[in-house]
Amino acid sequence: MKFHPRRTIRALLLPLTAGLALSFLPAQAAHAASTLTNGGFEADGTGTATPSGWSEYGDTGASYTESGGHSGSYRLTHYSASAYKVETYQYLSGLTNGTYTLTAWVRSSGGQNAAYIALKNCGSSEQRTDLPISSSGWIRIVTPINVTNNQCTISINSDANAGNWINVDDLTFTSGTTGTSIHGADISSLAKSEAKGGVYKTSSGTTSDALAVLKSYGMNYARLKVWVNPADGFNDKTHVLAMAKRIKAQGMKLLVDFHYSDTWADPGAQTKPAAWMGHTYSQLKTDVYNHTYDVLNALKAQGTTADMVQIGNEINGGILWSEGSTSNWSQLAGLLNSGYDAAKAVSSATVVALHLAKGGDKAGTETFFDNAVANGVKFDAIGLSYYGYWHGPLSDFQTTLDDAASRYGKPVFVAETAYPFTLANDDSLENQIDTTAKLVSGYPATVAGQTKWMNDVASIVEAVPNHRGLGVFYWEATWTAVTGNGWDPTDATSGNGWENQALFGYDDKALSSMTWFSHR
Repeated sequence: MKFHPRRTIRALLLPLTAGLALSFLPAQAAHAASTLTNGGFEADGTGTATPSGWSEYGDTGASYTESGGHSGSYRLTHYSASAYKVETYQYLSGLTNGTYTLTAWVRSSGGQNAAYIALKNCGSSEQRTDLPISSSGWIRIVTPINVTNNQCTISINSDANAGNWINVDDLTFTSGTTGTSIHGADISSLAKSEAKGGVYKTSSGTTSDALAVLKSYGMNYARLKVWVNPADGFNDKTHVLAMAKRIKAQGMKLLVDFHYSDTWADPGAQTKPAAWMGHTYSQLKTDVYNHTYDVLNALKAQGTTADMVQIGNEINGGILWSEGSTSNWSQLAGLLNSGYDAAKAVSSATVVALHLAKGGDKAGTETFFDNAVANGVKFDAIGLSYYGYWHGPLSDFQTTLDDAASRYGKPVFVAETAYPFTLANDDSLENQIDTTAKLVSGYPATVAGQTKWMNDVASIVEAVPNHRGLGVFYWEATWTAVTGNGWDPTDATSGNGWENQALFGYDDKALSSMTWFSHR
């Protein structure tokens, strides 16, 4: 995004109306139409203060069209060299009652007090979608509404500081609705944390069950990893079974994340369990089937059937190296299908997912899943890890997610994402994200920054076409700094490099960023 000198000139002409309450404007004062007019801002050319079909309120000099559209030649911009509040809106009347979705392509510098698109005066509760921060790539966002009074106002809002800007383009208002079904978190650390003295509190400071606190904010799905024979005895079948009872008692669904290892499995390590070392490829297929079936059948037997299963964790390079490496796709396919078949043998309704850590890598995701499909790998859903400080910009994340959903015809979800609420440490181990330079531009390491990150990621998942965006799992909500609950299951003195990305603060209280669980 490059600023134009004209913007500075425009800013000098702004009326001194900063601070007006934009919401007080009566929508009926606007020009009414039964369909969205000039949603692409192409009708007037550049430099138009009030685009055809639209009205403005507030610091109107800060809202105008300019060249550089998402698809066409022009776009709507909000910008001023001084602080401003402005609303660009369009009033629709004569609508048939029912559900509608507003889709818009947006960019934003960030830094505003608020920058959002709203649907209001529609007879039901106002719906808003904040603009994700993206200074270069366009991002598609959606906002659903239930129209009950035959009218609706489409509202583009900025409450901005000096120099902040947004671009909006290609708005459509069509029948149908949106939303996500998974508002989840990985809580694999919880059992060990509690065993080592970890405490969790409500926002007001009352000691409570961490799961109950998370549920109260809207969490509806829990993710648990399972190792085969871990050195510390946690994240094993026994602990997964016990935690599953608590999860289901809260009315939550359960995702079981099979690592097929005694320790962390990820893009850099897929180490076979000690008990499987030396086994032939044929034996490994049986090992995968038996282990997967054993854990899932035990869950089913106690009345806590898994709702979703991951066959492997962040399997960019395959599983059970070297036999199951992506350098030997026919063997990898056999191992993955062993896991799939075992899961379905226990419960045909269980969703079986494959999980990559390639949230911003469209080409890499295609390479993996093209090979999977070519080799007959069976799967029901695609999970992606997406950490913005590692995996590229939000616009690349959206492109990857949308492509995976359409190319393979499968639902997609974020299996892992997170963001820090502080850069400070709460134990002696250096945090993985511990400097401003490591952060995503525009998202500070604050509770507000953490909250915005999660809502913006969820908005992008919600916008996946054809309702294929299932939702998001936060990683790792309950992994606070507790002595003995470090990263290394073989070393009780190892620390936690992630406590600044938990959803409980250093005072053990629930952070207000948990409100992201209530995202649509």
